[in-house]
Amino acid sequence: MFIKETEKGNYPLKVWLGKETDLEKTCMEQAEHLMELPFLHQWVCLMPDTHAGMGMPIGGVIAAKDTVIPNAVGVDIGCGMAYIGTNIPVQALKETMTENGNLIQGIVGDILRNIPVGFAHHKTPMPCYTMDRAMEELSLYEEDTELLGQLEAGYFQIGTLGGGNHFIELQEDDKGYLSVMLHSGSRHFGKSVCDYFHSKARDLNRRWYSRVPDAYRLAFLPVDTAEGQQYLRWMNLSMEFARENREKMMLAVKAILEKWIGKYTEFNLEYRDEINCHHNYAALENHYGKNVWVHRKGAVRARSGELTVIPGAMGSYSYVVMGLGNPESFCSSSHGAGRAYSRKGAMSAFTCEEVMVDLKNQGVVLGKRRKDDVAEESRFAYKDIDEVMANQKDLVIPVKRLRTVGVVKG
Repeated sequence: MFIKETEKGNYPLKVWLGKETDLEKTCMEQAEHLMELPFLHQWVCLMPDTHAGMGMPIGGVIAAKDTVIPNAVGVDIGCGMAYIGTNIPVQALKETMTENGNLIQGIVGDILRNIPVGFAHHKTPMPCYTMDRAMEELSLYEEDTELLGQLEAGYFQIGTLGGGNHFIELQEDDKGYLSVMLHSGSRHFGKSVCDYFHSKARDLNRRWYSRVPDAYRLAFLPVDTAEGQQYLRWMNLSMEFARENREKMMLAVKAILEKWIGKYTEFNLEYRDEINCHHNYAALENHYGKNVWVHRKGAVRARSGELTVIPGAMGSYSYVVMGLGNPESFCSSSHGAGRAYSRKGAMSAFTCEEVMVDLKNQGVVLGKRRKDDVAEESRFAYKDIDEVMANQKDLVIPVKRLRTVGVVKG
Protein backbone atom coordinates (compact mmCIF):
# COMPACT_ATOMS: atom_id res chain seq x y z
CA MET A 1 0.00 0.00 0.00
CA PHE A 2 1.16 3.54 -0.66
CA ILE A 3 -0.19 6.83 0.69
CA LYS A 4 -0.37 10.03 -1.36
CA GLU A 5 -1.22 13.59 -0.38
CA THR A 6 -1.61 16.67 -2.59
CA GLU A 7 -1.52 20.39 -1.87
CA LYS A 8 -5.01 20.75 -3.28
CA GLY A 9 -6.53 17.77 -1.49
CA ASN A 10 -8.24 17.99 1.89
CA TYR A 11 -7.61 14.31 2.64
CA PRO A 12 -4.87 11.74 1.95
CA LEU A 13 -5.23 8.83 -0.48
CA LYS A 14 -4.48 5.22 0.48
CA VAL A 15 -3.90 2.84 -2.43
CA TRP A 16 -3.51 -0.92 -2.10
CA LEU A 17 -0.89 -1.13 -4.85
CA GLY A 18 2.87 -1.36 -4.68
CA LYS A 19 3.71 2.07 -6.10
CA GLU A 20 2.14 5.13 -7.68
CA THR A 21 3.20 4.15 -11.20
CA ASP A 22 0.91 1.11 -10.92
CA LEU A 23 -2.08 3.49 -10.94
CA GLU A 24 -3.41 4.68 -14.30
CA LYS A 25 -3.41 8.45 -14.86
CA THR A 26 -7.18 8.93 -15.21
CA CYS A 27 -7.80 6.87 -12.08
CA MET A 28 -5.34 9.05 -10.15
CA GLU A 29 -7.04 12.23 -11.40
CA GLN A 30 -10.44 10.95 -10.24
CA ALA A 31 -8.97 10.04 -6.85
CA GLU A 32 -7.54 13.56 -6.52
CA HIS A 33 -11.01 14.98 -7.14
CA LEU A 34 -12.33 12.84 -4.30
CA MET A 35 -9.52 14.09 -2.05
CA GLU A 36 -10.87 17.65 -2.48
CA LEU A 37 -14.39 16.88 -1.24
CA PRO A 38 -15.20 18.94 1.88
CA PHE A 39 -17.37 16.35 3.65
CA LEU A 40 -15.15 13.24 3.68
CA HIS A 41 -14.04 11.34 6.78
CA GLN A 42 -10.39 10.31 7.26
CA TRP A 43 -9.16 9.52 3.70
CA VAL A 44 -9.88 8.10 0.24
CA CYS A 45 -9.22 4.41 -0.44
CA LEU A 46 -8.45 2.65 -3.72
CA MET A 47 -8.49 -1.15 -3.80
CA PRO A 48 -5.89 -3.14 -5.81
CA ASP A 49 -8.35 -3.76 -8.68
CA THR A 50 -8.98 -0.04 -9.16
CA HIS A 51 -9.44 1.59 -12.56
CA ALA A 52 -11.17 4.71 -13.91
CA GLY A 53 -14.94 4.91 -13.61
CA MET A 54 -17.65 7.56 -13.92
CA GLY A 55 -16.73 10.35 -11.51
CA MET A 56 -15.23 7.99 -8.94
CA PRO A 57 -12.79 5.16 -9.72
CA ILE A 58 -14.04 1.58 -9.73
CA GLY A 59 -12.49 -0.02 -6.67
CA GLY A 60 -12.93 3.20 -4.71
CA VAL A 61 -14.10 3.51 -1.10
CA ILE A 62 -14.95 6.75 0.70
CA ALA A 63 -16.68 7.61 3.97
CA ALA A 64 -18.83 10.74 3.77
CA LYS A 65 -20.31 12.78 6.59
CA ASP A 66 -24.09 13.21 6.25
CA THR A 67 -23.81 13.04 2.45
CA VAL A 68 -24.39 10.63 -0.43
CA ILE A 69 -22.98 10.86 -3.97
CA PRO A 70 -24.99 8.93 -6.61
CA ASN A 71 -21.98 8.51 -8.92
CA ALA A 72 -19.88 7.21 -6.00
CA VAL A 73 -22.32 4.31 -5.80
CA GLY A 74 -22.56 3.93 -9.55
CA VAL A 75 -25.14 3.11 -12.19
CA ASP A 76 -25.52 -0.60 -11.37
CA ILE A 77 -26.70 -0.13 -7.80
CA GLY A 78 -26.41 -3.31 -5.76
CA CYS A 79 -24.36 -5.11 -8.39
CA GLY A 80 -22.64 -8.01 -6.70
CA MET A 81 -21.93 -11.71 -6.45
CA ALA A 82 -23.76 -14.89 -5.56
CA TYR A 83 -21.94 -18.14 -4.84
CA ILE A 84 -22.72 -21.68 -3.80
CA GLY A 85 -20.56 -24.78 -3.38
CA THR A 86 -21.59 -28.40 -4.00
CA ASN A 87 -20.42 -31.96 -3.28
CA ILE A 88 -20.21 -32.87 -6.99
CA PRO A 89 -16.77 -33.78 -8.46
CA VAL A 90 -16.17 -31.79 -11.64
CA GLN A 91 -14.22 -34.62 -13.27
CA ALA A 92 -17.34 -36.81 -13.18
CA LEU A 93 -19.28 -34.10 -15.03
CA LYS A 94 -16.57 -33.85 -17.67
CA GLU A 95 -16.55 -37.61 -18.19
CA THR A 96 -20.34 -38.12 -18.28
CA MET A 97 -21.65 -37.83 -21.83
CA THR A 98 -25.14 -36.74 -22.87
CA GLU A 99 -26.81 -36.05 -26.22
CA ASN A 100 -25.58 -32.44 -25.77
CA GLY A 101 -21.92 -33.28 -25.13
CA ASN A 102 -20.58 -33.82 -21.62
CA LEU A 103 -22.51 -32.68 -18.57
CA ILE A 104 -20.68 -29.35 -18.35
CA GLN A 105 -21.68 -28.55 -21.93
CA GLY A 106 -25.25 -29.66 -21.33
CA ILE A 107 -25.63 -27.57 -18.18
CA VAL A 108 -24.07 -24.44 -19.75
CA GLY A 109 -26.38 -24.74 -22.76
CA ASP A 110 -29.44 -25.18 -20.54
CA ILE A 111 -28.54 -22.10 -18.45
CA LEU A 112 -28.19 -20.04 -21.64
CA ARG A 113 -31.61 -21.23 -22.84
CA ASN A 114 -33.42 -20.54 -19.58
CA ILE A 115 -31.89 -17.35 -18.14
CA PRO A 116 -32.24 -14.22 -20.31
CA VAL A 117 -28.86 -12.58 -20.99
CA GLY A 118 -27.71 -9.30 -22.52
CA PHE A 119 -30.62 -6.95 -23.25
CA ALA A 120 -33.17 -9.79 -23.12
CA HIS A 121 -35.96 -9.72 -20.52
CA HIS A 122 -38.73 -12.15 -19.67
CA LYS A 123 -41.67 -11.97 -22.08
CA THR A 124 -44.19 -12.08 -19.23
CA PRO A 125 -43.98 -10.60 -15.71
CA MET A 126 -42.24 -12.81 -13.15
CA PRO A 127 -42.88 -13.08 -9.40
CA CYS A 128 -40.83 -10.43 -7.57
CA TYR A 129 -41.32 -9.82 -3.86
CA THR A 130 -39.18 -6.64 -3.96
CA MET A 131 -41.44 -4.99 -6.53
CA ASP A 132 -44.56 -6.33 -4.78
CA ARG A 133 -43.48 -4.54 -1.61
CA ALA A 134 -42.67 -1.35 -3.55
CA MET A 135 -46.14 -1.40 -5.10
CA GLU A 136 -47.68 -1.82 -1.64
CA GLU A 137 -45.67 1.18 -0.42
CA LEU A 138 -46.13 3.25 -3.57
CA SER A 139 -46.65 6.47 -1.60
CA LEU A 140 -42.94 6.37 -0.71
CA TYR A 141 -41.94 6.53 -4.37
CA GLU A 142 -44.73 8.21 -6.36
CA GLU A 143 -43.29 11.75 -6.22
CA ASP A 144 -40.45 10.57 -8.48
CA THR A 145 -42.75 10.06 -11.44
CA GLU A 146 -39.90 9.56 -13.94
CA LEU A 147 -38.88 6.37 -12.13
CA LEU A 148 -42.29 4.79 -11.56
CA GLY A 149 -42.20 2.89 -14.86
CA GLN A 150 -39.12 1.04 -13.59
CA LEU A 151 -41.23 -0.63 -10.90
CA GLU A 152 -43.42 -2.29 -13.54
CA ALA A 153 -40.39 -3.09 -15.71
CA GLY A 154 -38.74 -4.84 -12.76
CA TYR A 155 -41.20 -7.74 -13.05
CA PHE A 156 -39.80 -8.45 -16.53
CA GLN A 157 -36.13 -7.96 -15.52
CA ILE A 158 -35.99 -10.04 -12.34
CA GLY A 159 -33.91 -13.18 -12.80
CA THR A 160 -32.01 -11.88 -15.86
CA LEU A 161 -28.24 -11.68 -16.22
CA GLY A 162 -27.50 -8.62 -18.34
CA GLY A 163 -24.33 -8.14 -20.37
CA GLY A 164 -20.86 -6.65 -20.03
CA ASN A 165 -18.89 -8.24 -17.21
CA HIS A 166 -21.89 -10.11 -15.80
CA PHE A 167 -21.62 -13.88 -15.87
CA ILE A 168 -22.74 -17.25 -14.56
CA GLU A 169 -19.81 -19.62 -14.05
CA LEU A 170 -19.43 -23.29 -13.22
CA GLN A 171 -16.16 -23.53 -11.29
CA GLU A 172 -13.88 -26.18 -9.84
CA ASP A 173 -12.28 -25.69 -6.44
CA ASP A 174 -8.82 -26.99 -5.52
CA LYS A 175 -10.37 -30.19 -4.14
CA GLY A 176 -12.10 -30.85 -7.45
CA TYR A 177 -15.67 -29.99 -6.46
CA LEU A 178 -18.22 -27.98 -8.44
CA SER A 179 -19.21 -24.45 -7.42
CA VAL A 180 -21.50 -21.89 -9.06
CA MET A 181 -20.69 -18.17 -9.10
CA LEU A 182 -22.74 -15.44 -10.70
CA HIS A 183 -22.26 -11.70 -11.11
CA SER A 184 -25.19 -9.37 -11.77
CA GLY A 185 -27.01 -6.37 -10.35
CA SER A 186 -30.13 -4.23 -10.59
CA ARG A 187 -30.24 -4.18 -14.39
CA HIS A 188 -31.71 -1.02 -15.95
CA PHE A 189 -33.53 -0.21 -12.71
CA GLY A 190 -30.37 0.86 -10.83
CA LYS A 191 -29.02 2.85 -13.77
CA SER A 192 -32.25 4.82 -14.01
CA VAL A 193 -32.09 5.63 -10.29
CA CYS A 194 -28.45 6.78 -10.47
CA ASP A 195 -28.96 8.95 -13.56
CA TYR A 196 -32.12 10.53 -12.17
CA PHE A 197 -30.62 11.47 -8.80
CA HIS A 198 -27.26 12.53 -10.26
CA SER A 199 -29.21 15.00 -12.41
CA LYS A 200 -31.17 16.22 -9.35
CA ALA A 201 -27.93 16.58 -7.37
CA ARG A 202 -26.32 18.62 -10.18
CA ASP A 203 -29.24 21.06 -10.23
CA LEU A 204 -29.19 21.45 -6.45
CA ASN A 205 -25.40 21.82 -6.30
CA ARG A 206 -25.56 24.65 -8.84
CA ARG A 207 -28.24 26.35 -6.72
CA TRP A 208 -26.08 25.97 -3.61
CA TYR A 209 -22.95 27.30 -5.40
CA SER A 210 -21.22 24.07 -4.51
CA ARG A 211 -17.43 24.00 -4.19
CA VAL A 212 -17.43 20.63 -5.98
CA PRO A 213 -16.93 21.36 -9.72
CA ASP A 214 -19.61 19.86 -11.96
CA ALA A 215 -16.87 18.50 -14.23
CA TYR A 216 -15.84 16.08 -11.46
CA ARG A 217 -19.23 14.28 -11.84
CA LEU A 218 -19.47 13.98 -8.05
CA ALA A 219 -22.69 15.91 -7.44
CA PHE A 220 -23.88 15.16 -3.90
CA LEU A 221 -27.02 15.11 -1.77
CA PRO A 222 -27.04 15.84 1.98
CA VAL A 223 -28.94 13.02 3.67
CA ASP A 224 -31.04 15.46 5.70
CA THR A 225 -32.66 16.85 2.52
CA ALA A 226 -35.81 15.42 0.96
CA GLU A 227 -33.81 14.57 -2.18
CA GLY A 228 -31.13 12.77 -0.15
CA GLN A 229 -33.76 10.71 1.64
CA GLN A 230 -35.47 9.84 -1.64
CA TYR A 231 -32.16 8.74 -3.17
CA LEU A 232 -31.49 6.45 -0.21
CA ARG A 233 -34.98 5.00 -0.49
CA TRP A 234 -34.55 4.23 -4.20
CA MET A 235 -30.96 3.04 -3.71
CA ASN A 236 -32.04 0.55 -1.04
CA LEU A 237 -34.88 -0.65 -3.26
CA SER A 238 -32.36 -1.15 -6.10
CA MET A 239 -30.11 -3.13 -3.77
CA GLU A 240 -32.98 -5.37 -2.67
CA PHE A 241 -33.93 -5.90 -6.32
CA ALA A 242 -30.32 -6.77 -7.22
CA ARG A 243 -30.08 -9.28 -4.38
CA GLU A 244 -33.36 -10.91 -5.40
CA ASN A 245 -32.22 -10.91 -9.04
CA ARG A 246 -29.16 -12.99 -8.11
CA GLU A 247 -31.24 -15.16 -5.81
CA LYS A 248 -33.74 -15.96 -8.60
CA MET A 249 -30.97 -16.80 -11.08
CA MET A 250 -29.23 -19.04 -8.55
CA LEU A 251 -32.52 -20.89 -7.97
CA ALA A 252 -32.82 -21.39 -11.74
CA VAL A 253 -29.24 -22.72 -11.94
CA LYS A 254 -29.89 -25.09 -9.02
CA ALA A 255 -32.95 -26.49 -10.82
CA ILE A 256 -30.85 -27.05 -13.95
CA LEU A 257 -28.09 -28.78 -11.97
CA GLU A 258 -30.61 -31.00 -10.23
CA LYS A 259 -32.18 -31.96 -13.56
CA TRP A 260 -28.95 -32.90 -15.34
CA ILE A 261 -27.08 -34.42 -12.40
CA GLY A 262 -30.19 -36.34 -11.32
CA LYS A 263 -30.76 -37.71 -14.83
CA TYR A 264 -27.20 -38.71 -15.74
CA THR A 265 -25.45 -39.54 -12.44
CA GLU A 266 -26.01 -41.31 -9.14
CA PHE A 267 -24.86 -38.35 -7.05
CA ASN A 268 -27.07 -36.92 -4.31
CA LEU A 269 -26.56 -33.19 -4.93
CA GLU A 270 -25.88 -31.09 -1.83
CA TYR A 271 -25.27 -27.35 -1.49
CA ARG A 272 -23.04 -25.47 0.94
CA ASP A 273 -21.51 -22.06 1.76
CA GLU A 274 -24.07 -19.83 0.03
CA ILE A 275 -23.05 -16.14 -0.31
CA ASN A 276 -24.91 -13.15 -1.79
CA CYS A 277 -23.11 -9.79 -1.49
CA HIS A 278 -23.17 -6.29 -3.01
CA HIS A 279 -20.26 -4.23 -4.34
CA ASN A 280 -21.93 -0.98 -5.52
CA TYR A 281 -23.71 0.77 -2.66
CA ALA A 282 -23.60 3.22 0.25
CA ALA A 283 -24.28 2.24 3.86
CA LEU A 284 -24.31 4.02 7.22
CA GLU A 285 -21.46 2.54 9.29
CA ASN A 286 -19.33 3.58 12.24
CA HIS A 287 -15.64 4.16 11.52
CA TYR A 288 -13.08 5.97 13.69
CA GLY A 289 -15.77 7.01 16.15
CA LYS A 290 -18.21 8.56 13.67
CA ASN A 291 -21.31 7.38 11.81
CA VAL A 292 -20.57 7.93 8.12
CA TRP A 293 -21.92 6.91 4.74
CA VAL A 294 -19.42 4.43 3.33
CA HIS A 295 -19.58 4.36 -0.48
CA ARG A 296 -18.19 1.19 -2.02
CA LYS A 297 -18.01 1.44 -5.81
CA GLY A 298 -16.54 -1.80 -7.09
CA ALA A 299 -15.51 -2.85 -3.59
CA VAL A 300 -16.97 -5.33 -1.09
CA ARG A 301 -17.43 -5.14 2.65
CA ALA A 302 -14.85 -7.35 4.39
CA ARG A 303 -15.50 -7.20 8.13
CA SER A 304 -13.55 -9.52 10.41
CA GLY A 305 -14.68 -13.11 9.76
CA GLU A 306 -17.11 -12.10 6.98
CA LEU A 307 -17.12 -14.32 3.86
CA THR A 308 -17.28 -12.66 0.47
CA VAL A 309 -16.49 -13.39 -3.17
CA ILE A 310 -13.75 -11.94 -5.40
CA PRO A 311 -14.01 -13.09 -9.05
CA GLY A 312 -11.18 -13.07 -11.57
CA ALA A 313 -12.04 -13.29 -15.28
CA MET A 314 -13.44 -16.12 -17.37
CA GLY A 315 -10.73 -18.75 -17.71
CA SER A 316 -8.79 -17.59 -14.64
CA TYR A 317 -9.19 -18.03 -10.88
CA SER A 318 -11.73 -16.59 -8.47
CA TYR A 319 -11.70 -16.61 -4.68
CA VAL A 320 -13.98 -17.00 -1.70
CA VAL A 321 -12.32 -14.94 1.02
CA MET A 322 -12.72 -14.07 4.69
CA GLY A 323 -12.48 -10.44 5.70
CA LEU A 324 -9.90 -9.17 8.19
CA GLY A 325 -11.85 -6.03 9.12
CA ASN A 326 -9.01 -3.66 8.31
CA PRO A 327 -10.12 -0.20 9.55
CA GLU A 328 -7.82 1.60 7.10
CA SER A 329 -9.94 0.36 4.16
CA PHE A 330 -13.17 0.98 6.09
CA CYS A 331 -13.44 -2.84 6.28
CA SER A 332 -13.42 -3.21 2.48
CA SER A 333 -11.56 -5.17 -0.20
CA SER A 334 -11.42 -5.44 -3.99
CA HIS A 335 -14.49 -6.75 -5.82
CA GLY A 336 -12.60 -8.55 -8.59
CA ALA A 337 -9.52 -8.47 -10.78
CA GLY A 338 -10.20 -5.03 -12.29
CA ARG A 339 -9.85 -4.10 -15.93
CA ALA A 340 -6.42 -3.74 -17.50
CA TYR A 341 -7.97 -2.75 -20.86
CA SER A 342 -11.13 -0.80 -21.61
CA ARG A 343 -13.74 -2.74 -23.57
CA LYS A 344 -12.75 -0.92 -26.76
CA GLY A 345 -9.07 -1.40 -25.96
CA ALA A 346 -9.52 -5.13 -25.41
CA MET A 347 -11.36 -5.48 -28.73
CA SER A 348 -8.44 -3.77 -30.47
CA ALA A 349 -5.75 -5.76 -28.64
CA PHE A 350 -7.19 -9.29 -28.86
CA THR A 351 -9.05 -11.11 -31.58
CA CYS A 352 -12.12 -13.26 -31.11
CA GLU A 353 -10.13 -16.25 -32.38
CA GLU A 354 -7.35 -15.73 -29.83
CA VAL A 355 -9.83 -15.68 -26.97
CA MET A 356 -11.78 -18.70 -28.21
CA VAL A 357 -8.57 -20.72 -28.67
CA ASP A 358 -7.43 -19.73 -25.18
CA LEU A 359 -10.72 -20.88 -23.64
CA LYS A 360 -10.59 -24.14 -25.59
CA ASN A 361 -7.00 -24.81 -24.51
CA GLN A 362 -8.06 -24.38 -20.89
CA GLY A 363 -11.06 -26.66 -21.32
CA VAL A 364 -13.57 -23.86 -20.60
CA VAL A 365 -17.06 -24.27 -22.07
CA LEU A 366 -18.45 -20.91 -23.22
CA GLY A 367 -22.17 -20.22 -23.52
CA LYS A 368 -22.68 -16.98 -25.46
CA ARG A 369 -25.18 -16.08 -28.18
CA ARG A 370 -22.76 -13.96 -30.22
CA LYS A 371 -19.01 -14.29 -30.11
CA ASP A 372 -17.82 -11.17 -31.96
CA ASP A 373 -17.39 -9.14 -28.74
CA VAL A 374 -15.92 -11.95 -26.64
CA ALA A 375 -12.53 -10.20 -26.41
CA GLU A 376 -14.10 -7.49 -24.17
CA GLU A 377 -14.31 -10.03 -21.36
CA SER A 378 -11.29 -12.23 -22.01
CA ARG A 379 -8.95 -12.90 -19.12
CA PHE A 380 -6.31 -10.84 -20.97
CA ALA A 381 -8.52 -7.74 -20.57
CA TYR A 382 -8.23 -7.97 -16.77
CA LYS A 383 -5.49 -7.63 -14.20
CA ASP A 384 -3.89 -10.77 -12.78
CA ILE A 385 -6.21 -11.82 -9.95
CA ASP A 386 -3.30 -13.31 -7.98
CA GLU A 387 -1.47 -9.97 -8.03
CA VAL A 388 -4.65 -8.30 -6.78
CA MET A 389 -4.87 -10.85 -3.97
CA ALA A 390 -1.21 -10.35 -3.08
CA ASN A 391 -1.81 -6.59 -2.74
CA GLN A 392 -4.62 -7.04 -0.22
CA LYS A 393 -3.20 -9.58 2.22
CA ASP A 394 -4.03 -7.15 5.02
CA LEU A 395 -7.69 -6.96 3.91
CA VAL A 396 -8.77 -10.58 3.29
CA ILE A 397 -7.63 -14.19 3.65
CA PRO A 398 -8.32 -16.66 0.77
CA VAL A 399 -10.63 -19.46 1.87
CA LYS A 400 -11.23 -21.21 -1.44
CA ARG A 401 -9.71 -20.88 -4.93
CA LEU A 402 -11.92 -21.65 -7.92
CA ARG A 403 -11.20 -22.08 -11.62
CA THR A 404 -13.65 -21.57 -14.50
CA VAL A 405 -14.84 -24.74 -16.26
CA GLY A 406 -17.99 -23.32 -17.87
CA VAL A 407 -19.28 -19.78 -18.31
CA VAL A 408 -22.45 -18.08 -19.58
CA LYS A 409 -22.05 -14.48 -20.82
CA GLY A 410 -24.40 -11.89 -22.27
